[in-house]
Amino acid sequence: MQENNSNEIVIDEWELKLDAALKELKQCQVSKELNSCSSCSLFFECELRKKYILAVYESMNKGSGGGFEF
Repeated sequence: MQENNSNEIVIDEWELKLDAALKELKQCQVSKELNSCSSCSLFFECELRKKYILAVYESMNKGSGGGFEF
């Protein structure tokens, strides 16, 4: 989040995408009655989780690209 001079909080497009991805991920966890993704049988193959991880990375670098490895 960014703040402008009037202390108004401005949310950029990367944070909006991150919020949307997190919401999807949480909905999946609730539907499967899980507290986290780590106990899910699809942990490594999950497209929602991959989408969320990408959204986290993009929100950190604001879409400037570059390599990212775990």
